[in-house]
Amino acid sequence: MENKAFIDPPERIPFYIRIGLMISKRITKKDLLAPKLLAWYPKVAVSSGVLESLVAHGGKDLDERILKLIRIQASMSVGCPFCIDMNSFEHEKSGISEEEMQGLAGRIDLGEIQTLSPKERLALGYAKLISKTPVLVTDEFMEKVKSEFTEREIVIVASTAAQVNYWARLLIALGVPPEGFSDKCDLLMKH
Repeated sequence: MENKAFIDPPERIPFYIRIGLMISKRITKKDLLAPKLLAWYPKVAVSSGVLESLVAHGGKDLDERILKLIRIQASMSVGCPFCIDMNSFEHEKSGISEEEMQGLAGRIDLGEIQTLSPKERLALGYAKLISKTPVLVTDEFMEKVKSEFTEREIVIVASTAAQVNYWARLLIALGVPPEGFSDKCDLLMKH
C-alpha cells in the first residue's frame, strides 16, 4: 500500500487550522495527514473537527465497547484502510477479542462468536446496513433494534456508524493511507 495521498497538503495552513492540528497531534500522538489535506478548504476542516469532537465516546448511554465495535464494523464494511487502522487500534482495551476482530473482518460468522451479546450483534448489523449503498433498513429489522435500544441509543448507534462512513468516504476519496496506529491493518484488510 502506497503511503501517499492523491494530493499534497497546502504549503500555507491557516493559523486556526494549525491549532486544530496541534490538538489532533496531542490526542493521537501522530502528525496526521488527513487534517492537513482538509486545510485546502478550511470550512470542511473546521466542521470535520467539530464533528469529531462531539462524537459519542461511551459513558451514560452506550459503553465504550459497543461504540468501538460499531466503529470497527463500519470501517471494515466500507473498506477504509485509515479507518480500520485508527478504529481497531487498542481494541483489546475495549474488551474486543481477536476472535471478535476476525468476525468484524468477515472471516468468522458473527453469529458464531459467543462473546457478542444480542445487543452488540444488532448494533453490528445496523452498522453494516448503514454502511451499504443504498441504505436499506427494513421495518422488521428496526423492530428488533427498538426491542434492545432506547430511541437515544438508536441515534447514537446510527450517528456513530454514519460518522465513520463520513470519514471513510472522505479519506478514501483523498487517498489517505493508514497512519500506523495498528499493526493489524494490513491483516484485517485482506479478505
